[in-house]
Amino acid sequence: MPAAPKPEILAAFEAAKGFMPVGEGLALYEAAVEAGRLGLPLLEVGTYCGRSTILLAGAAREAGVTAITVDHHRGSEEQQPGWEYHDPETVDPEVGRMDTLPTFRRTLHRAGLEDHVVAVVGRSPQIAAFWRTPVGLVFIDGGHTDEHANGDYEGWAPQVADGGLLVIHDVFPDPADEFTGQAPYRVYRRALDSGAFTELSATDSLRVLRRTGTGI
Repeated sequence: MPAAPKPEILAAFEAAKGFMPVGEGLALYEAAVEAGRLGLPLLEVGTYCGRSTILLAGAAREAGVTAITVDHHRGSEEQQPGWEYHDPETVDPEVGRMDTLPTFRRTLHRAGLEDHVVAVVGRSPQIAAFWRTPVGLVFIDGGHTDEHANGDYEGWAPQVADGGLLVIHDVFPDPADEFTGQAPYRVYRRALDSGAFTELSATDSLRVLRRTGTGI
């Protein structure tokens, strides 16, 4: 049977602010449990308010490893004021910019998972440039422009250990979804075409790939 999160972890996920549907969340959790068996950290790019981090942290706790989540916490392009996914509650009134870090911290605290997560605050390419620790899983769920999606892939896919998993969210093959998911789709195709990764599963817009070769 597929690995499933404990009821309290699933409840915390469903209660958290964010956009990932339950079905995709369950697929992410299953991938995280499998990757956790490698004994390496599980890394997420794109924290937002911690909805998917809860699932990675729950799997990391079960495996005795650490979940790492990377985000500048200023929001991606579609979350800025005037855009569809903007949430005014995430704006810091003092500086007038988005700041999802306080909400994220409250999310982890409520879920009882603070001790199992390391939050790295900064821009993904800047952090990836000095990162040297192999990871069992990389979950790409950051910006949806080609610049950001390719930057996340180029920065973090090399860190996926042999046999580890690369998970990509918001993969939409239909060109009508250019704004929401075509850049992640192009990264997904790039990963497959590289010969370094083999697809394991597809759940709605979530793709799970395993490293089966070298490079990216």
